[in-house]
Amino acid sequence: MSRHHRVIPGLPLTLGYTLFYLSALVLLPLAALALKAGQMSGPELYRVLTDPVVTASLRLTFAASTIAALVNAVFGLIVAWTLVRYDFPFRRLFDAIIDFPFALPTAVAGLTFANLFLKDGWLGGVGGHITAGINALAQKLGLGAPLPADALDFLTFPYTGQTGGIVVVLIFVGLPFVVRTVQPVLLEWDPEFETAARSLGADSATIFRRVIFPEILPAWVSGVALAFARAVGEYGSVIFIAANIPGRSQIAPLQIVTRLDDFQYAQAAAIGVALLTISLLVLLVINGLESFSRRHERQA
Repeated sequence: MSRHHRVIPGLPLTLGYTLFYLSALVLLPLAALALKAGQMSGPELYRVLTDPVVTASLRLTFAASTIAALVNAVFGLIVAWTLVRYDFPFRRLFDAIIDFPFALPTAVAGLTFANLFLKDGWLGGVGGHITAGINALAQKLGLGAPLPADALDFLTFPYTGQTGGIVVVLIFVGLPFVVRTVQPVLLEWDPEFETAARSLGADSATIFRRVIFPEILPAWVSGVALAFARAVGEYGSVIFIAANIPGRSQIAPLQIVTRLDDFQYAQAAAIGVALLTISLLVLLVINGLESFSRRHERQA
């Protein structure tokens, strides 16, 4: 009787490798982080986590990350649907551009958006640019400068140093996660199910809501969760466009880096544990909603 030879080693060996790498790369660093934060006494830990600057940075981080994830949830689904369902010129080029945030260093992305949205940038200073152009043309015609320098300031995009600028950057870095998780599911989707539903009298909205969306829901929720997690931990691109004013426009990762620079390692670990705990709770809620939705669809 011939013996079956496995391409991959059996369960004991593979399980051992899995547990080793999981422990070395995930569990041990997290345990070390918690132990470092545990070096502080209870009152010290409470003082650090309730510091107004720290709480403001946590609120800003999670608020901006949530807004960016929600925006990516909608537009990421639309982009994935468009790339899969429609054939248009340069579709492959646009499909490749989706992966651009993966390859682009975050610092370069931050500098790019900062130069766009700064007060004298291409978009941030569009009102000033138009005013300067009109005044320059008028002066050449001998009419003087008819507009004051701040006449079109209402056209200025007040993104730099504001929550809006942080959200724009987080949308940029998180969009590929939603697109790339939904796109393979749409590619494998059989259009015959839609044809069958339409033959039974269902309209397009009903087909999408009752037939297509339940199938892509797990991948869509996973992509949104990944985009949210990436946004929470984003640092390199945000610091270039945020004003980094303590209590107003500082993100939580910057608070960690600031304390590391001041050799306050236990405080940095405490903020990191708080950031990690809140992120895990949010992800658990997202996964719970996904499981509930799937059970509801099965019952329906």
